Amino acid sequence: MPPFQFIERPTPFNSKGGSTLPIFAVTPAHIETGTIDPIALDWAKKAGYKAESGSLLLIPTAEGHLGGALFGLGSNPSEQPYITGKLARSLPSGDWHIETAPLTANRLALGFGLGSYRFDRYKSEKQTAGTLMIPRDADAADIKRQLAGVFLARDLINTPTNDMGPNELEAAFRGLAAHYKAELSVISGEDLRHNFPLIHTVGRASADAPRLLDLRWGKKGHRKITLVGKGVCFDTGGLDIKPASSMLLMKKDMGGAANVMGLALMIMDAKLKVDLRVLIPVVENSISSNAFRPGDIYKSRKGLTVQIDNTDAEGRLILADALAYADEEEPDLMIDMATLTGAARVALGPDLPPFFTDDPELAQDLMESSLETDDPLWRLPLYAGYEKDIRAKFADITNAPAGGMAGAITAALFLKRFVSKAKSWAHFDIYGWAPSERPHSPGGGEAQAIRALYHHIRESVR
Repeated sequence: MPPFQFIERPTPFNSKGGSTLPIFAVTPAHIETGTIDPIALDWAKKAGYKAESGSLLLIPTAEGHLGGALFGLGSNPSEQPYITGKLARSLPSGDWHIETAPLTANRLALGFGLGSYRFDRYKSEKQTAGTLMIPRDADAADIKRQLAGVFLARDLINTPTNDMGPNELEAAFRGLAAHYKAELSVISGEDLRHNFPLIHTVGRASADAPRLLDLRWGKKGHRKITLVGKGVCFDTGGLDIKPASSMLLMKKDMGGAANVMGLALMIMDAKLKVDLRVLIPVVENSISSNAFRPGDIYKSRKGLTVQIDNTDAEGRLILADALAYADEEEPDLMIDMATLTGAARVALGPDLPPFFTDDPELAQDLMESSLETDDPLWRLPLYAGYEKDIRAKFADITNAPAGGMAGAITAALFLKRFVSKAKSWAHFDIYGWAPSERPHSPGGGEAQAIRALYHHIRESVR
């Protein structure tokens, strides 16, 4: 299998024109009141079709050919705004258009696109699917760039580590930078030892050298946006080794990097008036004779000393150096994204990523963007009362507070120690994974919060 390369995925939309088959997106009320096409209505009643959410009924012509389809929205379509994603996985191959639907054109098309995603790179047989004529009143360009960003994040996370190690993640990052003519620099291996000691420490035991990827795009003088993503390509837990069951999904521990790359794609593709920087510390947390140990103490780029109380709390270490580096330029907005703690999943589950910020205005804007885009988020507190828990006996701070309480909050407080000059900062503790199929996702690697963040950033620079 060739290594992963950045490519623009084709969208599931038909742009050829010509003849397309109709889809009638309906609620039970449409069937009951008869307010749809008479032929479709007659067939629905004969088939006992109830227009339940996500249900599909194919309609024949008088000659017995495929003539169209009914797609059920259920009684409350607003409860599942991207239900048309399920349509994308159930339609037979062919070219289709939406004839009627009580949904906005953008929501309809974006839902269909999100649900059309398939990761079949390693499958011998590829699935075929229908394509949709994008509604004329939809913002086709913006929908396509959002899909491209989401699909990039999903592809990167879904790719196993044998094809998505530090070298391959760098290659994908280089491809993204080249596609949008962005500047790129990389610091790797022993060159990290003095200026980025925590990144070097975590990644030095791997056969693939640790590195810091640095992308710049846009124009100086515009709003300075910096994105930082955790790029742990695989996490064994280090010497505090994980049990086998906990390693099964560790290919997704670079989900923060994947998500900021997807967000950067949206920003650059939309040509937003920003001064964009993307920093991704990339490592593999491996076990070898030179692996870092519990009890070790290291000085960070910022000068704070960190006591290692668990080598499986490595993500915050590499983020610490990257955040300190980004903070030196005093960005207007700094966002970091990381698959950081199990505590966040215990608190909010896999579908609702928490974020932390000490900027109430930013928090309000992010929540409004979340609602506007149906991209769920929830703010958790940077509770100062837990600062005492990240103090260490022999160093300034510990990477793994004892007791196991409030793990997502103490991790965020740890990161906050490395941010002092940025005008606004927010930390996103994402899962990066959909454990089961949903209308807008077939399950697997997932983009979280980046559509909401893209909406916020776009609105802030208009």
